[in-house]
Amino acid sequence: MTRFLGEFPKDYLPTEHDVLICSYFKSGTNWAMQIATQIAYRGGAQYDHIHELVPWPEVPDRVGYALPLTDDRPRRACPTGLRVIKTHLAFGHVPYAPAARYVCVVRDPKDVFVSSYHFIRDGMLGPAMPSVAGWLDAYLSPDTSSGSWAEHLQSYWRVRNRPNVLFLTYEQMRTDLAGTVDKIAAFMGVALTAAERAAVVEQSTFAHMKAIGHKFDAAGSTGLIMRRGERGKSGELIDATDQRRIDDYWRAELVRLGSDFPYDDAFGVSSGTSSSA
Repeated sequence: MTRFLGEFPKDYLPTEHDVLICSYFKSGTNWAMQIATQIAYRGGAQYDHIHELVPWPEVPDRVGYALPLTDDRPRRACPTGLRVIKTHLAFGHVPYAPAARYVCVVRDPKDVFVSSYHFIRDGMLGPAMPSVAGWLDAYLSPDTSSGSWAEHLQSYWRVRNRPNVLFLTYEQMRTDLAGTVDKIAAFMGVALTAAERAAVVEQSTFAHMKAIGHKFDAAGSTGLIMRRGERGKSGELIDATDQRRIDDYWRAELVRLGSDFPYDDAFGVSSGTSSSA
């Protein structure tokens, strides 16, 4: 479990109105939130910051970063009556209810590493940031501060066949944004008109989200949330040897956990200066 976040309130039971976006740190969370929120509002969601509409329960209310889970106003104002909730927690730490919907997004751990390095360095630690080699050692460790990437993935992979769980990869989403919108809308039970669908797709493009990046920024991280949004570009920071090290470590962790997730099919195996294209 991640060490830098709290816990989901134990007394909360999700309802049929809740759509939970469940992803590991730096794995496309804001993108999935934007898609789901725009679907819920039929392409018309308006906000100064995404967390005016989307609670993040494991962040204490006293921080004031996201609206409290108990604040039901966004759901009541939503034309579909749905509410999107964000969490970075593994499935076992998120309250489960058959009536609620759970969208899990996983991303190539090589790209997760690169994105997390830039985010933590530029938005939090600055000159105190460890070297790339030191950050990699911490990432490939049982003590990684973000929690185990493999354990997070496997926690949702093992329940992927439940009718209220949708398991996606960031790479699939990048390949077919319009198809992803269709898939998530169907999963949420929202039938969009052609105009609404077009609005959701347009507002979920990287170009649009980059242009309004301040609406997704974490506290103290202006302009860092929407950095590049690419896949298979870990070679910008680490060489092929370290890419293979990441592949080998997390693949082995999945095997240790008894997972049959098709790692190589989803994320490829490093062979050069970048990971899977």
